[in-house]
Amino acid sequence: MSSYQPDQIRNTAIISHRGAGKTSLAEAMLYTAGATDRLGRVDDGNTVADFEPEETARHITISTALCHAQVGDVKVNILDTPGYADFLPDVTVALSVVDSAVLVLDGVAGVEVHTERVYRAAEQMGLPLVAFVNKLDKEHSDFEKAVQSLARGLGCRAVPVFLPVGKEAELRGVVDLLRQKALLYENHKAREVDVPEEMAEAVAAAREQLVEFIAEADDPLLEKYLEGGELSQAELAQGLRTALRQRLFVPVLCGAAYRVVGADALLGFICQACPSPADAPGRQARRVGVAASSSTETEQIRRGSGDAGLAAVVFKSIADPYIGRLNLFRVYSGTVKSDSTAYNASKGQRERVGQLVVLQGKSQQAVEAVGPGDMGAVAKLNVTTTGDTLCEEQHQVVFDQLAKVEGMYSRSARAPSRADEEKLSEAVSRLAEEDIAFSYMRDQETGELVISGMGQLHLDIAMERLKRKFNVNVDLGEPKIAYRETIRRPADATARHKKQTGGRGQFGECSVKIEPLGRGEGFEFVNAIKGASIPGQYVPAVEKGIVDAMREGATAGYPVVDVKATVYDGKHHPVDSSELAFRIAGSMAFKRAAEEAEPVLLEPIVELEVQTPEEFVGDIISDLNGKRGRVLGTVPVGTTHVIQAQVPLAEVLSYEAQLRSMTQGRASHTLKPSHYEEVPAHLAQRIVAERQREQEQPS
Repeated sequence: MSSYQPDQIRNTAIISHRGAGKTSLAEAMLYTAGATDRLGRVDDGNTVADFEPEETARHITISTALCHAQVGDVKVNILDTPGYADFLPDVTVALSVVDSAVLVLDGVAGVEVHTERVYRAAEQMGLPLVAFVNKLDKEHSDFEKAVQSLARGLGCRAVPVFLPVGKEAELRGVVDLLRQKALLYENHKAREVDVPEEMAEAVAAAREQLVEFIAEADDPLLEKYLEGGELSQAELAQGLRTALRQRLFVPVLCGAAYRVVGADALLGFICQACPSPADAPGRQARRVGVAASSSTETEQIRRGSGDAGLAAVVFKSIADPYIGRLNLFRVYSGTVKSDSTAYNASKGQRERVGQLVVLQGKSQQAVEAVGPGDMGAVAKLNVTTTGDTLCEEQHQVVFDQLAKVEGMYSRSARAPSRADEEKLSEAVSRLAEEDIAFSYMRDQETGELVISGMGQLHLDIAMERLKRKFNVNVDLGEPKIAYRETIRRPADATARHKKQTGGRGQFGECSVKIEPLGRGEGFEFVNAIKGASIPGQYVPAVEKGIVDAMREGATAGYPVVDVKATVYDGKHHPVDSSELAFRIAGSMAFKRAAEEAEPVLLEPIVELEVQTPEEFVGDIISDLNGKRGRVLGTVPVGTTHVIQAQVPLAEVLSYEAQLRSMTQGRASHTLKPSHYEEVPAHLAQRIVAERQREQEQPS
């Protein structure tokens, strides 16, 4: 069995804007807890959490890493998450399986663009949040301004529970306001002393504010406080836990991770104030299969309990070409045991569970079991991927999966050699299993393999992983636009296919009238033959020939749509006529008619929705007007505005990067297909000319 009870576990995620020091803080927490015997540095590429080659080379966190620290009898599972907007979906998944989050701020910059995003993500999950102001040993760092930026930039009630001792290069330690003790650091070790005399007044004022906020969380405490009674240390600690779990305010700690200042204080605070799986709200699950009633699925809440049946969710999958897939999971109830059987209720299949491990970054330690509330990993499950639920077959439950993220940045992917081409499809499939924001599809109209992600950095790193893990080289390019063609006016034409050889000849003649249909109505075929000018058995062949010609295009080789075709006359030969002859004649007739029907080019239009702070609304609308877009409306939603528009797809292939530059990274957008519209004549000429040059080039 697991050596930890649910109340001895804390699950937390470290979140922030890039460069605020998340990984350095995680490293300091592990070091000060004795989980590691050396202090790794991000710049040196030797931290526990950043172990992927792409991370050590770039000195950034790319994917969530799981590590843990032991504080007394409490195990703290730490998820170190990425800080770049391209990897926000990875952060969201991590937040879905923890019971609290630590929001890290740069002591110089305060709240930054991505700080807002990860804060909102944690807020939507209803997670208790702790803030840690980092890098207070840097020049121009300012703890008070950082706290103010929390209130101003995020709209939260930020209340210090620790104060820094010293500023910038003179930072020496931190003061615990509740205990009224200072921790001074030397050689990465803390020494507890009384509050420095010069800080006594500031500490007293800050403590009074903190006590007031804590008292508001509990009616008996508030009543005692208002009556002038002194709140005990135990009462304050309990009140702080209550306030944190009710998210009444954000406790703020501080320090400098590179010098390990405040890391132990943060670990202690997490153990003392943050909820354990035993007292966290739990996670809703649906009973399915034999556990559900015959008519409806029943909802239930799974909490950190060993008495209930097994319920665990896989929150990350790591594809490895040698060991297979490594699945990271969190147990909500019951226990997962090594060399056992579990049931994947999401896929409806049994899974053989091999050796379980607990992770310290990339290091693995074998364990016999992972109990309720804890996190672990297992390799070589057959069908299990990110988001799947493992449970008992007799008591099946499924946790709702986070929706697959639609990547807003797409590129065509082409293998430069046949050897790479043969491996490409499987490699991108394996990559998509471990990254919910990475997707791929084969565009049936253009024939291209199109991959999508959250931005250029995301796809660049994905391609590096394809090369490293699967030895597949990929060339990326701008995806082709799936243009279409149609006609503006009716026209008709007659075509004859006649071929005489030494044996039986070929003969078919048909007259076809074509007319434009409304946009999106597709294709309609009408048989208006009277008499026996074309025998009935050959009319379907005429239709097939027209469809062939429509597929080949009228002017530029793009499919023709929204056309009604009527075959109304023709001729046949009792010996030489055949389905093939009439199919060729139908194709010829359509092409001739299309030349006289004013063919035009159509382009795909997408529905664009932009979420942005109000200050950028004008610039975005102006930019969309320049992209031939139509702004449909602007709706205020909370502290942001949502701009709804329709815009040609060709204008927004790289919109993610443009929007990020235009709004300092503070806006986001979504796209979805809408309809087709006619391309302006001057643009159509250029597109047709480029298409013709492309078709003339040897393949």
